[in-house]
Order: sequence, then structure tokens, then C-alpha cells
Amino acid sequence: MVDVLLAGPYPAGTLEKLQKAVEGTDISIRAVLTEEEFAKENDVDGIILRIIKMPKEVIQRFSPKLKMIMRWGVGYDAVDVQQARVQGIDVCNTPGANAYAVSELAVLLMLAVGRCLLCHSLELRKGVWSREIFTSQSRSLNHKVVGLVGGNIGRQVARKVQAFGARVQYYDPIRLKPEMEKEFDMEYVDYETLLATSDVISFHVPLVDSTRHMLNKENIKTVKKGAIIINTSRSGIVEDEAIVEARKAGLISGAGLDCTEESPISKDNPLLQDPNIIVTPHVGGTANDIGDTIIPMIVENLKRMVEGKSLKFVVNK
Repeated sequence: MVDVLLAGPYPAGTLEKLQKAVEGTDISIRAVLTEEEFAKENDVDGIILRIIKMPKEVIQRFSPKLKMIMRWGVGYDAVDVQQARVQGIDVCNTPGANAYAVSELAVLLMLAVGRCLLCHSLELRKGVWSREIFTSQSRSLNHKVVGLVGGNIGRQVARKVQAFGARVQYYDPIRLKPEMEKEFDMEYVDYETLLATSDVISFHVPLVDSTRHMLNKENIKTVKKGAIIINTSRSGIVEDEAIVEARKAGLISGAGLDCTEESPISKDNPLLQDPNIIVTPHVGGTANDIGDTIIPMIVENLKRMVEGKSLKFVVNK
């Protein structure tokens, strides 16, 4: 029997859905909810991982029977993938599974920041009813240029903002084929041009050495004046201090951040003192129905592991 651990908190019913999906196989799935419980584990064949982190010292704790760490979602910066490879462990993710949900939140933040949603709400809570206070700051997506940095989720964002009348340009280290650019109606530009000419800049890249502080205190000075910054990817892609300083200097009109460098963020963080900056607690890919897409991908890999087949979506080959 293959012993698989579902580590950390998940949407209600996740364990039961996984167990039902592997009925009749040699796969046994059990759950531990907390890091304290997880710290007692060291002898399983596979781990399904969402919030709990696995740095080098944690991976080293596990016996040689551990062959797969399966990430619930696309990001894998919480796992020391190099140490996993040293120990012969495949680290897999579920690319694209939560893309629709993350793309929805990215567009939601663009609209909320652009239309000063939080500003209006806070004024009403103070007893102030005014339709004029934020009129000069309010803007729609119609006829705006949305600059997307990164791949699959970015393309889903492109589809959605185009429905609002926006024009889309993008930058990615690996440029799309011409036919795909045409299909998604996206114009390729270099990164510097994207920063300088986009009304909205939205990041959709993994956190690796080359993307850390991809937007920082220096290059944020080059963005189009009044731009909106959106980060629904990973903490560390955008430098928090850069957003705060750019807002104070009047360089950007606001930001929507689903991930911040201080995580969890403290209530006195400067990002939370500015109503033109909307922060959410990294919930872009955590809608309750995400499991309907992710669970089949995980189960397929579990079955491949039992059958001795090569795993899919391995990020540390």
C-alpha cells in the first residue's frame, strides 16, 4: 500500500474526495492539519502540499521511500526543489488548475483599484456620502493598455480585460508563437516598454532568482504615470517598499496585491494605510471549487507513481 499524506488545511471535503477518487487502488491517503502534526511525519511515499513549507532541513527528515511532493497549485517556491532532487524526489505542481480563479481576482483588483472601490466604502463608513470626492481618480478599463508579465494566467487575464475594452500587451522571457499572439490578441513588447506604456501592469510569473523584485524601487520610477500595479503571483515579485514610495511620490494611482513580502501582513504595514492599495491574503487560487480541477490532476500522478510511470508536471527534473 502506498502511503500518501495530505498536509495542511484544505477546502472542506478535500480528503474525502481524494479518498473516493483512489478507491480500488493501492493508495491510502490520510491528513495532518497543522505544522506540529506534520513535524512528526517522516515515512511516507507521497505528500500533497498546499500551505506548509518544505525547506531543505524538512525534506532531509524524510526516509528514502518519499518519491513525490505534489503541490496544490502552481507555485513551488515553498519547497527546496534542489534538495528534493538530491534525494530522488519529484516535485510536481498542478499548472493551470487555479488559473481561472487567479485571473478573476487580478481583474477584480484592477477594477476595484481603478474605480476607487475601497476609498468609496471607507468614506461611507465615516458617514460621508459624496459622488465627487474620487471622481478625478476613478478610471475604467475601457480603452486602457493592460501590460501582462508572464504566461498562462496572463493569457486568461487578457481574455477578460479585452471584454472590458482594454488593449493587451505582454512580456515574457519566452515569447509566444505568432499564431498564439494572434489568437489572444496580445502584442509582445520588451519589459522596459511594458512598464513605460501600460495603464495597468499585472504580474503572473513564478518566484525564482530572476523574478525576485522584478518591480523594485528603481524601475518603478519608469512606469507610466498613474499606472495601477497588480500582483497575484508570488510574494517577492514586487518590492513592497517600492509600492509605498511610488504612491507617496504620486507615480502610481494604486495597487492590488494578493501577496506581500510581509506574510502574514501586520495591521500597521504601510500598505494597509493607503486606501488606493488593496491587499488580499493570497487567496487568488483558493476558491472553494478549485479542488474540482486540481484533484483529478493529483490523482492521475498518484496512480502513475503506483504504476511506476513517469510523473507529470515535474518541476525539478
